[in-house]
Amino acid sequence: MTPLALIAYLATGALAGLLAGLFGVGGGAIIVPALLALFAWLPLHGDWAPHQAVATSLATIVATGAISAYTHHRRGAVDWSLFRWLGTGLLLGAGLGAFAGAWIAPLWLQRLFAGFLLYAGLRMFLRPVRPRPRPRPGSTRLLGAGLGFGTLSALLGVGGGILVVPFLARHGVAMRHAIGTASACGVPIAAAGTLGFVLSGWQQSGLLAHSLGFVYWPAALAIVSTSMPSASLGARLAHHLPTATLKRLFAGLLILVGLGLLIG
Repeated sequence: MTPLALIAYLATGALAGLLAGLFGVGGGAIIVPALLALFAWLPLHGDWAPHQAVATSLATIVATGAISAYTHHRRGAVDWSLFRWLGTGLLLGAGLGAFAGAWIAPLWLQRLFAGFLLYAGLRMFLRPVRPRPRPRPGSTRLLGAGLGFGTLSALLGVGGGILVVPFLARHGVAMRHAIGTASACGVPIAAAGTLGFVLSGWQQSGLLAHSLGFVYWPAALAIVSTSMPSASLGARLAHHLPTATLKRLFAGLLILVGLGLLIG
C-alpha cells in the first residue's frame, strides 16, 4: 500500500465515521464511492471492483456501527424493544442481499447504488411536510421492514440507517432515538452482509490481492482505524447539535456522489 493510498483510506474512514455517528447511516454512502474511485486511481483494477467496494464497506461498518451504537446507548438513545424485531429482519435480509449481490453484474450494482443515493438524497433534502406520526410499529411490521431494508442495504454496502431513521421517525420515534436505534441496527446488517460476501466471493477469480472473499482487508483495516474514533465523536455531537442543517448538507452530498457514480 502506497503512502497516498493509506492517507486516502484514513481520510475516508474519518469522514464516514463522523457521518455514521451523527446520522446513524453506517458510512457506506461515503466509503463505497470513495473505494470505487481509489481502486481506479491506484490503480487496482479487479474484475469485481464494485462488489469489493460494497463488501469492504460492510466490513468496516461492523466496527464503526458498534462504536456509534455504544455511544448512543450510553446516552439512552437506543430503543432495544424496537431493535429486537427490526434487527432480526435486518439480519435475515442482509444475508439474502449479500448472496444475491454475487449474481448482479458489477456495472449494474454501481448503477443501483447511484440510484439509491439519488433517491435518499432527494428525499432527505426536500423533506416534505409529513402527516401526523403513525403509531409505533408492531413486531410483524418491524420484522417485514427489517427484511426489506436489510436486503437492500447489503446489496448497496450501507448500514441501513438511511432507511431505518425516516421509517422510525414517521412512526413517532424521537429523532435522536431513531438515529441511535439505527446505529445499533446497522451492526447485524453489516455482519451478515460481510459474511455473505466472504462466502459468495470465496471461489471467484480476479479479486484484488489480500482479499478474503470480496472483502479487501488492507483498505478495511485502514478505514476502521479512523472511522471508529470519529464515529464516537459524531455520536456525541448528535446529542448537542441541531440536525436539520446537517441533514440537508448530507443530502446534498448524497446527490452529488450519486450523480458522479451514475455518470461515471
